[in-house]
Amino acid sequence: MAKNLRVGITHGDYNGVGYEIIVKALADEKIPEIFTPVVFASQTLFEKARKEYGAEMPAVEYVKNISQIKDGKINVVDLHLGDLSLHPGEPTKESGEAAVAALEAAVEAIEEGMIDLIVTAPINKAAVQSEQFHFPGHTEYLEAKSNRNENEGEESSDDASPAYKAQMILFDDYLKVALVTTHLPVAEIAQAITRENVTDSIMRLDKVLRSDFGCERPKIAVLSLNPHCGDNGLLGDDEIEKIIPAIEDAEENGVLAFGPYAADGFFATDAYRNFDGVLAMYHDQGLAPFKALAGEHGVNFTAGLPFVRTSPDHGTAYDIAWKGEADPTSMREAIYKGIDLWRNRERYRRASANPLRKARMEKGQDKTVDLTKETL
Repeated sequence: MAKNLRVGITHGDYNGVGYEIIVKALADEKIPEIFTPVVFASQTLFEKARKEYGAEMPAVEYVKNISQIKDGKINVVDLHLGDLSLHPGEPTKESGEAAVAALEAAVEAIEEGMIDLIVTAPINKAAVQSEQFHFPGHTEYLEAKSNRNENEGEESSDDASPAYKAQMILFDDYLKVALVTTHLPVAEIAQAITRENVTDSIMRLDKVLRSDFGCERPKIAVLSLNPHCGDNGLLGDDEIEKIIPAIEDAEENGVLAFGPYAADGFFATDAYRNFDGVLAMYHDQGLAPFKALAGEHGVNFTAGLPFVRTSPDHGTAYDIAWKGEADPTSMREAIYKGIDLWRNRERYRRASANPLRKARMEKGQDKTVDLTKETL
């Protein structure tokens, strides 16, 4: 790990608000004392944004590659994108390719240990599609990339379970919402809601709440799929046949899971405040109420990866791109909450590492072992 915590930041779709919210979020002279920003971007566009929106920004170090990153400064790793044609508010093939280039550079940097976590500015999911990039979004790409790296050099097996399974979680200081299904057409959602998938999602959420959010005994609320929880099968039997059995499976494994709850009443009555996490069945069921409640303070977290990745909970906001109107609050929250997640995960890892070795040390045995090195 670097001496100073390094936060990699990707520029997203440059025709959106990415550059503006990044520059505004970093316009604080104290930032280099807290962490080292490493922005993967176009030097030309970053300098343009800095002049227009970053009057209070500390000194910027433009570097050609990640080996030149300097701690205690704002680093911009130039992506060498050539002459870019800026079209504010309009997704283009070039802006999509540039977004992918930044994401790939950030992943390479974290794989090499040059940065500690990744914060991504918004992309346009249609603009990034190509023969090389065919993922619905960041979440799916990062999951696939992590599993490819894990399996390099090993014989592939059709029966092998992936080492990493990403879970989308949106959260603020009061609410954490995870999803069973993410970027899936509505017509395909019901088929994807199986007992196995719901059980797996509950178990993974429990693990993430413990390791990344510091909850010792997390309480998880599970939402229903159908209106009014299916009304005892009148409006659908998914709750009876899939969701309730999944909750029971989780309980048998020691997880505090409750429900299912009808989503409308659950959020309307502030019932979510009684739980550490909420599991929604599909994208809009969880994210629509979350964004209404969290406002600009919401953060998107891709859990289940070997590294921490966060992002603002909003999109490219093309309607206000490059107009000086973008609010950097969610980007700022994504950065600082990403740092909190990283620290929580490190504490959890140290606390749970080598328990037998630690027990021997406490009894005065194996005194040649350096516990600090052993657990870091």
